[in-house]
Amino acid sequence: MRIKEIKKENGERRLVATQKKKKLLKVGPLKRKDTKKLVLYMKNAGTCPCPQLDDLSGSFLVMGRKVGGRLLVLAIYRWEKKNKEMKFAIKFMFSYPCSLHYPFFYGSDPH
Repeated sequence: MRIKEIKKENGERRLVATQKKKKLLKVGPLKRKDTKKLVLYMKNAGTCPCPQLDDLSGSFLVMGRKVGGRLLVLAIYRWEKKNKEMKFAIKFMFSYPCSLHYPFFYGSDPH
């Protein structure tokens, strides 16, 4: 995905994705309205340096989960097509037989 802008508010960073150039993998419990205007939050990251986000040109691999009505970022990496480790990680994520309905993974209470 590509990131259009970053805003800081209340000690958090808010990442706004561009409408184009986004591809969602293993969507899980996300609904279409969640992905229409993709806004991601980095909790307690208002003062944290994040060298990956110094330059917003190019694409990013963003992993996260939905907690409450918000999409929280767990990890963000610059997308490099020629990086062998990145290709291996993506293949592994697609082939790994994880359950998309395991509640703990998405931040909800398992009970």
